[in-house]
Amino acid sequence: MLEKRVLWKLDNVTKTYMMGQVRVTALHETSMEIREGELLVILGPSGSGKTTLLNLLGGMDSPTGGHIFFDGESLEGADERRLTAYRRDVVGFVFQFFNLIPDLTAVENVALGAHLAQNPLSPESVLEEVGMADRMNHFPSQMSGGEQQRVSIARAVVKNPRLLLCDEPTGSLDCSTGRLILELLEKVNRTYGTTVVIVSHNSAIGGMGVRVATMSSGRIANWVTHPTPVPPGEIEW
Repeated sequence: MLEKRVLWKLDNVTKTYMMGQVRVTALHETSMEIREGELLVILGPSGSGKTTLLNLLGGMDSPTGGHIFFDGESLEGADERRLTAYRRDVVGFVFQFFNLIPDLTAVENVALGAHLAQNPLSPESVLEEVGMADRMNHFPSQMSGGEQQRVSIARAVVKNPRLLLCDEPTGSLDCSTGRLILELLEKVNRTYGTTVVIVSHNSAIGGMGVRVATMSSGRIANWVTHPTPVPPGEIEW
């Protein structure tokens, strides 16, 4: 089997913030490659740098040092117009706390994501894929946490992104509902060929990734490869 093409590359990337008079380095000279269509899990405790890494990959922040490449082109030197196009057309975000607009129904929240993209999928079709066909006209306040997260995933997927970044997508859910969300993310990866990066403090989730990076103190401490990943429905925590 041919190895998948590397689409994202970080080369000695560092990110430093000023907290008042104190300089804090959230990411230290980090290098990694992400391949087209893979499902990658990044593990680490709070403060390990994993969300900083996610924001850099998504074009939401720029590095203090080093280089970030997408499809062979540098991101850190891009102007705001190009970065906006990258965030709009290439990247989808899934967050821990859903961030749905309360006054919009499920289908309206997803359609909002579709309006931002150049080649969107059908909002109704994506909601059907995530098991929300019978809840399309419900408002967030009428949904459970798991249902809101499904809509959040649909809103990201409807953009037809090449990269889906998931920041603690099960962090506010119970174990049973969390497994359903992980199954859904694995389905998105398999069905659409979307590259999926899941960030979590929960080490059990690492079992579903073919490759798993563990972060500590702003560095990637180690990599693990799973030739046979654990099905998300069998993960326990």
